[in-house]
Amino acid sequence: MPDVLLVSRPTYLGTFMMLLVLNSFIWAFWKVILYPKFFSPLRHLPSPKGGSWWNGQYRRISREATGAPALDWINSIPHNGMLRYLGPLNSERLLVISPKAIGEVLTTKSYDFVKPGQVRNILARLLGVGVLLAEGEEHKIQRKNLMPAFAFRHIKNLYPVFWDKSREAVLAMTAVVKADSSKEGELQDARKDTATSKDTVFDVLEWASRATLDIIGVAGMGQDFGAIRDPDNALSRTYRTVFKPTPQAQLLGLLNLFLPAWIVRNLPVKRNGEIEEAAGIIKATCRKLIRSKKEKLEKNELTDVDILSVALESGGFTEENLVDQLMTFLAAGHETTATAMTWAIYLLCLHPEVQTRLRQEIREKLPSIEEDVSVDSQQIDHMPYLSAVCNEVLRCYPPVPLTLREAAHDTTICDQFVPKGTRVTLVPWAINKYEAIWGPDAKKFNPERWMPSEDNPHSANGGASSNYAFLTFLHGPRSCIGLGFAKSEFACLLAAWIGRFEFSLNDEREYDEKNMVIKGNVTAKPANGLHVKAKVVEGW
Repeated sequence: MPDVLLVSRPTYLGTFMMLLVLNSFIWAFWKVILYPKFFSPLRHLPSPKGGSWWNGQYRRISREATGAPALDWINSIPHNGMLRYLGPLNSERLLVISPKAIGEVLTTKSYDFVKPGQVRNILARLLGVGVLLAEGEEHKIQRKNLMPAFAFRHIKNLYPVFWDKSREAVLAMTAVVKADSSKEGELQDARKDTATSKDTVFDVLEWASRATLDIIGVAGMGQDFGAIRDPDNALSRTYRTVFKPTPQAQLLGLLNLFLPAWIVRNLPVKRNGEIEEAAGIIKATCRKLIRSKKEKLEKNELTDVDILSVALESGGFTEENLVDQLMTFLAAGHETTATAMTWAIYLLCLHPEVQTRLRQEIREKLPSIEEDVSVDSQQIDHMPYLSAVCNEVLRCYPPVPLTLREAAHDTTICDQFVPKGTRVTLVPWAINKYEAIWGPDAKKFNPERWMPSEDNPHSANGGASSNYAFLTFLHGPRSCIGLGFAKSEFACLLAAWIGRFEFSLNDEREYDEKNMVIKGNVTAKPANGLHVKAKVVEGW
């Protein structure tokens, strides 16, 4: 009898393993081949041609800038408002295009479509589970409690903060330019060289990130992080590390699609270590700020107007939830605007006539950057060409090029049945340049489309007939709560920079639109930064 048992145990184990492998193979064959190709209720929707028989369009998606394939598809494939494409291992994606379809996903059925769990797990490590990642009733409560901090009147009161920090950044950059000119002049004197001195080269993304980190610090939390003065301070260095696109970051993002979050998070790779260290620094910074504000509140000494103070006074958040909110505002609040500034300078380098015209308006309407004079919302908001340029930059190069949703249960979009778990993609990078809505010049940078005139009755929407043509900040209950903050900050920064400097590309071949490599984790930006030549334009 013992001999029989010794023989049969391996047999049972072997049989179990064989069945496990067979079941896994059958499940994979169903998921990758049979379901998407023969049984999916979405299989009859228009789709891109070609692609891999088992990996769909993933090869192209992974090689091009985020949103670029979708931009090609929506302008070249006939459709009725939606396209279906296949991602890694033929996972289905439903691309919504028409204003009606976008309106259902973002507005009328917004809580039917949630952020996928894998996306939330990736972002939560650095952003916390704040208003950006919360779902359902929790999201409604958080947004309601935060709305006073982002109210119209409150944002208007922050313009002087935006301007003061923009001015500080410009003066710091000016000092660098003048120091470089002085050194170059000394070298020329020593060599008796009469050649023209070199322009100072700036990495726009680096300077913009430092400025926006300080702005969100002061306006959002009442704390000056000093990133403009010291680019190597702990917080600035931390964000610079974690927001830098790397092959490891891309690999972990891909693994998150197929493996449980706890496995990916615990893989012994450098990127995981960087994220854990960064999260620790950011959380400690946020907690310190919250406790400092709480002490003021308990002593009835809290008179600050920053976002954190308003949120604390609402009484609607625990300390841990406030930490999450601050993590969200710190990361998303400075990285997106810094990316927008990078694309603004890039486009103005490509269109010097727009840069010149904008500088003229700025110098006519605003005090010199050398004057220690505050600027208010009335001055900034009454500059139509500045507003037009900012809107057109955000249309052409939305900082967040793509966002994912997942059907929380069986539902419909424009009467098309959408099964629970279907991934729905919203692609501002593509929709913002959709020719059927924006016209044949949709891909052209043209601020005039936002300028009011008798020939342009839809100038408030950039000439488009629908609000849903412009997706940079999304729409509906899940739209960007910081829209007013971001646009105002962006306008002040751009006005200060363009009023003082004339920018041109350092290497036109590297930054040619066809050659430039665009990457990013959450935001889309030039992979190696944007290096431009800056020259001080005297007289302002």
